[in-house]
Amino acid sequence: MQRFEGRVAVITGGGSGIGLATARRLASEGAKIVIADVDAASGKAAADEVEGEFIATDVTSESQVEALFQTAVDKFGSVDVAFNNAGISPPDDDSILTTGLDAWKKVQEVNLTSVYLCCKYAIPHMQRQHRGSIVNTASFVAVMGAATSQISYTASKGGVLSMTRELGVQFAREGIRVNALCPGPVNTPLLQELFAKDPERAARRLVHVPMGRFAEATEIAAAVAFLASDDASFITASQFLVDGGISGAYVTPL
Repeated sequence: MQRFEGRVAVITGGGSGIGLATARRLASEGAKIVIADVDAASGKAAADEVEGEFIATDVTSESQVEALFQTAVDKFGSVDVAFNNAGISPPDDDSILTTGLDAWKKVQEVNLTSVYLCCKYAIPHMQRQHRGSIVNTASFVAVMGAATSQISYTASKGGVLSMTRELGVQFAREGIRVNALCPGPVNTPLLQELFAKDPERAARRLVHVPMGRFAEATEIAAAVAFLASDDASFITASQFLVDGGISGAYVTPL
């Protein structure tokens, strides 16, 4: 399939994990890729792999995010897809009883404020085109509670989900779709690092996945490709769960 022939996709956090897998998937379907990442080495390597453009970007910086989307337009002529995916889940974000205010604020800035900024500066370009698809990375924890808490991460993803709904409704008649991708646990370096430090937490979470495993980044990328493509032309303001059945489970299968 070449669903993205002639289209330009901007991917934040594109140097690794879900972002990198999505860059590969969209490029394989014809998209021109702009990789944004704070890590210059992995970001440039990802862009080179998909014959795209790398733009070093701190997604918490308004001026850098504005420049990211303007540069994409200057270089390639449009912004057709914005996959606002950059995020963190640091170990000092834990129970509300132990998570400090600095840790809270850092996660909110990277996970929520960055999505606000990316939408703010992607949408005007899409308005001029009367077309565009935004996919914001939320999480299944935005619709469920967890006893193994990451309080700021959970709250940030809930904010992404609510903001996405509002933007999807507000801009629907301008040809701009905005959807929230809600992955379950994904086998990425971020998750591996978190769970390596706390194997008990990993085990407690894995037991509740009906499929019995964590997702692979390529499986999440496939969902992004669907939401970003014209195959999802009547889908907006949605929460798109790709969680291996977690949110639908009542009794854990044997």
